[in-house]
Amino acid sequence: MRIGICYTLISAENKMLFDAAKKGGVGLQRVVDSESLLPITQKESKELDVLLQRSVSFSRSLCLTYYFERLGTDVINSYKAAKVCGDKMLSSFELGASGVPTPKTFVAFTPESARLAGKRLGFPLVMKPVMGSWARMVHKINDEDALDAALESREEMGNPWQKIYYLQEHIDKPGRDIRAFVVGEEVVAAIYRNSTEKSGWITNTGRGGTASKCEVTPELREICLKAVKIVDEGIYGVDLMESGNGLVVHEINHTTEFRNSIAPTGVDIAGKMIGYVIARAKK
Repeated sequence: MRIGICYTLISAENKMLFDAAKKGGVGLQRVVDSESLLPITQKESKELDVLLQRSVSFSRSLCLTYYFERLGTDVINSYKAAKVCGDKMLSSFELGASGVPTPKTFVAFTPESARLAGKRLGFPLVMKPVMGSWARMVHKINDEDALDAALESREEMGNPWQKIYYLQEHIDKPGRDIRAFVVGEEVVAAIYRNSTEKSGWITNTGRGGTASKCEVTPELREICLKAVKIVDEGIYGVDLMESGNGLVVHEINHTTEFRNSIAPTGVDIAGKMIGYVIARAKK
């Protein structure tokens, strides 16, 4: 049973995973993405049965996951999962196509089309980059003037991905959203991510939001398990909001952080993850 972990840096989460593996009597072969050299034109033999993918870099994650899958390694999470979860446009499309409740969303490629999306959605709305994490460059747009200013700023950026405009209806949530942790076919824990004076309307705990326990209700379990069916079975963080019509899913994270969720939930999330990885390796 050869198990590896691919990562960018020794984060708090990765330390917990190393400790959990040690407690389980399993050694993890370390694959540091920045130090990797991939002989992509040469025939290589499989060295790992299972690889837990924890790279921070989305591009490195895709390359390394594809490489190891081609060698026959079972990667958690898969290339398909990373591709869909890492692209908000693909995520929203797949969620909607699968009948998972999700906010109404438009994608536009010019400022003119983005303004039309604004008229159809109404204000306030939320504009996000199609790729990104930690709520960076996520803006609540209150009116047409604010939308014009945001579009002008994005047009001046050199990255062509910033010129794909992802506009989403604003959900009037109660000052919080939900992060649920799905491991295999189990929703192992969930937290409320509460906005604070420091975080403003953003709830991300890495941006000043706070975490508190959220009960895993039958409704929450059902919608989370339905949401992750748009990708392969694995380990995910599902982000949801409470709307007037029930829960809606707005994002699925394929390399979810969890260090701020252990204390409020009392769940050993790292242990659950490693247990699942070991079970996959034994199949």
